[in-house]
Amino acid sequence: MTTVRQRRGGKVTEAAEHQPSEEKNVKSDGKVLSDHTGGKLWNILSLTLGGIVAIGLGLLTSVYVATLHENDLWFSNIKEVEREISFRTECGLYYSYYKQMIQAASIQQGLHALVYDNKTESVRTINILERMNVYQEVFLSILYRILPIKQYLEPVYFYIYTLFGLQAVYVIALYVTSWLLSGTWLSGLLAACWYITNRIHTTRVEFTIPLRENWALPFFAVQIAAITYLLRTHLQPAQERLTLLAVFIATFLFSLTWQFNQFMMLIQALALFIPDCFDMLPTAKVTWLYIIQISGLLLVCVLQFFNSMILGSLLISFNASILIARAIQKSLNLESDEHIFKFLKAKFGFGATRDFDANLYLCEEAFGLLPLNTFSRLSDTLLFYVYIFSLFPMTVAALIVAFRNLSGSNQVQEKAEEYTIILKPDAAYNLIHTVLFGCLALSTMRMKYLWTSHMCVFASFGLCSTEVWRLILKCVHLYTSQRTQVIKYSIPIITLLYISYKFWPGIMDELSELREFYDPDTVELMNWIKSNTPNTAVFAGSMQLLAGVKLCTGRTLTNHPHYEDKHLRERTKQIYQIYAKRSPEDVYRILRSFGTDYVILEDSICYERRHSRGCRLRDLLDIANGHIMDGLGENEPDLKPSLYPRFCEEIKKNLPSYTLHFTRVFQNKTFHVYKLAKHK
Repeated sequence: MTTVRQRRGGKVTEAAEHQPSEEKNVKSDGKVLSDHTGGKLWNILSLTLGGIVAIGLGLLTSVYVATLHENDLWFSNIKEVEREISFRTECGLYYSYYKQMIQAASIQQGLHALVYDNKTESVRTINILERMNVYQEVFLSILYRILPIKQYLEPVYFYIYTLFGLQAVYVIALYVTSWLLSGTWLSGLLAACWYITNRIHTTRVEFTIPLRENWALPFFAVQIAAITYLLRTHLQPAQERLTLLAVFIATFLFSLTWQFNQFMMLIQALALFIPDCFDMLPTAKVTWLYIIQISGLLLVCVLQFFNSMILGSLLISFNASILIARAIQKSLNLESDEHIFKFLKAKFGFGATRDFDANLYLCEEAFGLLPLNTFSRLSDTLLFYVYIFSLFPMTVAALIVAFRNLSGSNQVQEKAEEYTIILKPDAAYNLIHTVLFGCLALSTMRMKYLWTSHMCVFASFGLCSTEVWRLILKCVHLYTSQRTQVIKYSIPIITLLYISYKFWPGIMDELSELREFYDPDTVELMNWIKSNTPNTAVFAGSMQLLAGVKLCTGRTLTNHPHYEDKHLRERTKQIYQIYAKRSPEDVYRILRSFGTDYVILEDSICYERRHSRGCRLRDLLDIANGHIMDGLGENEPDLKPSLYPRFCEEIKKNLPSYTLHFTRVFQNKTFHVYKLAKHK
């Protein structure tokens, strides 16, 4: 293509600019050979040193987050039930399958129990491997069973150390990506330091260990590093093939470990599509990346027993073609991810705001807009300032190159040649990538971890890039080759010294601060369940608590926090009527329809104050049921008063209409457990 030839021309121009003139380069053959050998040795030394620094920083990050986790919970000293309770909400659900596989009589029986699971959702048999992304738990449990480490390492430590070890992979991948973009490992060092000093905005692994994103994001970072290398020019065919293989493996592992893989890769596909439309990327390589995305996702689809959520994903629709996608989406009854689209519609004002599932997301802070104080915190480490400094000239260069490629004017192309040099294919992809994931983070706070880690990469690349500094210095008429090199290294070193001076004492204080896990009410509840209820008992309650019940006690659940199933969402809404204004007969009938033996009521939900009026769970249920909300404030005109009081409050009065169906069998300051009568 014409653009490929133009890039080559740009490369030649760039190379020529740095080559000494022939008059100054008249040397003896021996001198030229000596310089060549010296340069080669220096490159090998730099590569070795940079690699050692990358591995060292990765390992230090793993030790750092592991130490924070230990110091925060005193994990090595607390009881097993307390360790398991520390895996909150869906984290406990995922870890329970690892524990289940470890405790199975054999690997085959463990797998059979997952494929034909009847304890996660009562009166229903589901395939866990099809519904949830838990292959990593299966793999780890098998690895633990076959390795001779049982007498040295408890299963829980094997699990959490694996996750902390993946943080090393994550940091190394970010380091390498920045190094590839800038050409110096100093950039990678800066990216890793920013990742660590902005930890609360770049990862939450130390307190949500089993969360799917903590498995997936390290592989996503490896994939981005491989794509960055693939988009470099002048790769040998063997290098291209190996890099494509690395991209495929990383894409497959990323897709296998996170249920939201398709949405992230759709944004990534757009990040490839946009610069490709403006001839900024080599079309053949982009085509291979589209194929890899589809093939990786389809392979995961096969492993997940042809999960319809994957088959009907927008990523396949986008990559394969609109016509084929429409045929696929009409042939499948796609309901698994409809709650996500309801949430998006409601969030941006395009859908009904009374939908229970959509409001459940909208009322959570994690799914709100990114708080503005995030930027001030990121600015404390200079990260946000440098990011904007890097983003502005790259965006200007992208716009100029796009206009150049759309225009046929030779004059415009000559003027844009300098911008073509700065905006190489790998830089063009990373620019669009960071912009799109930045938009995602701004709209949904939970997704900021996809942006902030790449922000570290992009900012360090801009600060250490010869091309960026050359462009800036030429704009202010101060450019010389020597001045560019001095600034390229001195500014990042000064930044590193500033970060070390300002944040090293805080990191040391953080590592020396010792706390302890303390949740006696939940521990008491779990111990009571294990000691006083049959193994076959079915429990109803909040999604978050029931995940812990399954992990700590192994009892059967009515619902759980893995929300990517329409049947489960409808079931959860029904179970949550225990916090609505419903009659005891209605609640009893609903709970027994799911085979419930015991129901757990939580005061923290029944009398919730964490959310404002309209976002409390009881308010969402009232609105969905057409009832007026509690407390002072406005209500929609068509909402009516309920004929019944709130169930979770009224049941505690032990009125005959309630004791006929429910008997309190356990109570502490936080939880109330009621046993359901079994009427004929």
